[in-house]
Amino acid sequence: MKNAVVLLSGGLDSATVLAMARSQGYSCYALSVDYGQRHHAELAAAARVAKTLGATEHRVINIDLTAFGGSALTDSNIAVPEHESIGIPLTYVPARNTIMLSLALAWAEVLQAQDIFFGVNAVDYSGYPDCRPEYVAAFQNMSNLATKAAVEGHPLTVHAPLLHLTKAEIIQQGIKLGVDYSMTVSCYQADEQGRACGVCDSCRLRRAGFEQAGVADLTRYRNA
Repeated sequence: MKNAVVLLSGGLDSATVLAMARSQGYSCYALSVDYGQRHHAELAAAARVAKTLGATEHRVINIDLTAFGGSALTDSNIAVPEHESIGIPLTYVPARNTIMLSLALAWAEVLQAQDIFFGVNAVDYSGYPDCRPEYVAAFQNMSNLATKAAVEGHPLTVHAPLLHLTKAEIIQQGIKLGVDYSMTVSCYQADEQGRACGVCDSCRLRRAGFEQAGVADLTRYRNA
């Protein structure tokens, strides 16, 4: 089996990506990042997902992005938007995907893995600049300039299998692969029990995805 590093947030998308990578025969090393986000429920969810979907190993790396703030997810003085906004929303975390992918890249080189999987999406997403196809291609190009492995003839591929799928299509793919979405947490401001607010961007996209997929939404909501 080939090794792959899979970025695993504990949300719906990353759980689906882990299931996809496992179905393709990869030995999956799941990587989560505690970056100072508003709650740790998603990290607990990531541990459940990694165990249930058969990750070979699951690690959590700690990096404190609250030192910089600049996002509703890393600065307690910035409220999480509960209505649709124009432009890039306040939940965008500066450089988050670049930092996470860089950590995945470092582990991949140590594991002699030539594949990194992560769950960005350019269709049903919130307008983040680091979720675009151009970004994925640019990071892959950079990786193959920056690493000993690539220079010695072992280039790396960054897989973003959800990039052009709707949320409904992602859910349908995951259901086929046996993903239990009730164990995932997507909400930007879930409580410590993992119950979702139901009103943030992430909750709205998730709920609409289940409706459009024709699949029962087993998400636990605080006000349900």
